[in-house]
Amino acid sequence: MPLKNDRYTYRVTWSEDDQEYAGLCTEFPSLSWIGKTPEAALKGIREIVQSVINDMSQTGEEIPEPIACKRYSGKFMVRVPPEVHRNLAIQASESGVSLNRIAGAKLSR
Repeated sequence: MPLKNDRYTYRVTWSEDDQEYAGLCTEFPSLSWIGKTPEAALKGIREIVQSVINDMSQTGEEIPEPIACKRYSGKFMVRVPPEVHRNLAIQASESGVSLNRIAGAKLSR
């Protein structure tokens, strides 16, 4: 049975190697579940996540916080080559906007 109030981030994708669907959980990148249908893959990964969380609880390990529950500031540092920085600064200046606005727009594409 899947976790009650499960807020983890799941994805189901086709696995060409396995010729079946793979269920994945972003917060537990080492886990996956293969199923014949997308529904089976999702059910399987949710059940294995519950099992791992139960084991982690019993051993006192720290359980990952669901991404959906985390708060983000909207700030992070990105390093780019100087010529990229210069080109972005030029684009921002020519567009009459900040460098942050240009970078944010490019990242959100």
